[in-house]
Amino acid sequence: MQALRLKLKEYINEYAKLWDFYGVIQVKKKGEVLFEDAYGYASIEFGIKNDMNSRFSVASMSKQFTAFAIMLLYDKKMLDIDKPAQLYLPAEMQIDESITVHHLLSHTSGLYNFTNFEDDFFAGYNRMDYSRDYFFQKYINKQLTKLAGTVFDYNNSNYNLLAWIIENVSGETYDEFLGNHIFLPLHMLNSYVDDGCKTIKNRSCNYVYDYDSVVKSPYFNEKFSIGAGAIVSNCDDLYKWYTCLRDRKLLSGKVYDRFFSVNQNNYCYGLEQHHVYGTDKFSHGGDHLGICTYMQNFFEEDICIIILSNNETINQYRLGNAISDMLHHVDIAAPTKHREIPLNESQLEKYCGTYLKDKIKIEFINGKLYFTRFFGNLHIEIYPVGEGKFARRYYDQIEPYSIVENENGEMMFFGYIKNNL
Repeated sequence: MQALRLKLKEYINEYAKLWDFYGVIQVKKKGEVLFEDAYGYASIEFGIKNDMNSRFSVASMSKQFTAFAIMLLYDKKMLDIDKPAQLYLPAEMQIDESITVHHLLSHTSGLYNFTNFEDDFFAGYNRMDYSRDYFFQKYINKQLTKLAGTVFDYNNSNYNLLAWIIENVSGETYDEFLGNHIFLPLHMLNSYVDDGCKTIKNRSCNYVYDYDSVVKSPYFNEKFSIGAGAIVSNCDDLYKWYTCLRDRKLLSGKVYDRFFSVNQNNYCYGLEQHHVYGTDKFSHGGDHLGICTYMQNFFEEDICIIILSNNETINQYRLGNAISDMLHHVDIAAPTKHREIPLNESQLEKYCGTYLKDKIKIEFINGKLYFTRFFGNLHIEIYPVGEGKFARRYYDQIEPYSIVENENGEMMFFGYIKNNL
């Protein structure tokens, strides 16, 4: 066991140093800590370092709590997950009657997905004052893009609606319901639903790179993340959550069986399931501005891996999978970065231009190439790693970006043609 501890420490510390990681990592097996450490800053402004008590935004890891809350209501027979979701939504928020609560939980509703480049939600509408009804009408209440139950499409709208179902059925706010029925019973006293206004002790600020400088993440109103994100927690509380799922607390056995049942695309309810190393892994990650989180649960082996980051430099999935490989005696390679391919200025400039107005732009500035986002307010340095392939300078990117010519000789990025204004 000591040899495994040393192997974990050596790899994780090398990886964290390579990518200037801010955050915490905890690895436990049968209740025993195999590795835990904190890295980087909780607050650069005040010189406060992260520690194991630091609290982090967990982004989409929040979905499992929303799903569990729905199952609590299902267990109490306050709703039926196989019936139309509109039965449990407020009268002014009706959706297509073919969509069941199960379809929302499993991301198979066919609802329009507003998390795309064309819509003005990110770095636009999500900075505005929050109105539940207007948000629903503007971004969610649209014609179905697919028949309910036919296609998996990971879509935050599903979990926004689930949060509003929880409120409508229970008579409590989403925040109150999670606190009263999950956090307090499990003594998760470091966990909160962030509404963008709460002062949360020991909370780590989120950071990103702009050019080659670390800056605060662009602002967004966390109220728009209800159900799909917005939970703040720490390693101690998330391990309590792990033990809840491992020991099947709070729900009946029959409802737990449904909670863990695998649907399309290996998705259960708020968790993914994969059969690896001869056992089942239940996991979920979170990605947002300045947030990289990942939690892996191996209940049969009693293994819990938690990665929480507040600076968006690591690939938490690569790191998490490397850790689980080591725990299962799979050989892994040392952490590396993509090798840069030297190109001259004229070669780089052919990629420059606007691909989607105010959303996707490539610029050549002071000898470097930048992927410019958010109306020109965030500049992400990219560098060539192959023919038409570019990797982000300060992020562990598994699959490089592709910027290539189409059959008409037009340069394309994310499927958009350069200078198509």
